Amino acid sequence: MSHVIHKFTRNVPDWQPRVTPVKLEEATPEQRAALQVTPSNTKVSDYVLTLAHDVESLAVRSPLFNAIMYDPGGLSRAERELGALGASMVNRCIYCAAVHADRHAKLENDTTVTDELFAKGENAELNDRDRAIFEFARKSAEAPPAAGPKEMAALRNAGLSEAEILDLILSSALFGWANRLMHVLGDPVRKAPA
Repeated sequence: MSHVIHKFTRNVPDWQPRVTPVKLEEATPEQRAALQVTPSNTKVSDYVLTLAHDVESLAVRSPLFNAIMYDPGGLSRAERELGALGASMVNRCIYCAAVHADRHAKLENDTTVTDELFAKGENAELNDRDRAIFEFARKSAEAPPAAGPKEMAALRNAGLSEAEILDLILSSALFGWANRLMHVLGDPVRKAPA
């Protein structure tokens, strides 16, 4: 991520797939079954419909995604979103960064953290806990990962429990993978003015 600040925003762009998504009305019974457990248990997006071409992977991916990002206990939902945001910023995934910044801001009822991250990147002024979470997510998303014992100690010093640390590792690693899928399968596009 270095010192280059990218044009990240909380305004979620549309996503245009490069692979034609499965048409829901033409989905096989196996695809329909896999599509019933969508990420965040909301609508079926073009992204998920694109992943439905590999029904076996999608049938495993969606429950795993939901468990990592939404199960109770461990790291708070907002902090999981901060971990996903850190990974997405390193990977320069405009779409995922917007989604997770928007979710973080809504969960916190505050845009201060995401405004600061988008304005200053890794130089953002954050409280100790948010700093430790963001730094760990950012460094674990680098290739090769730069997160190590020092970053683990910073998480513990910021008050994170072992369960919270594991949730952070899972959410930032999940988005290291998800960002790469998004980049290869499609592109973020600006929404047409309403």
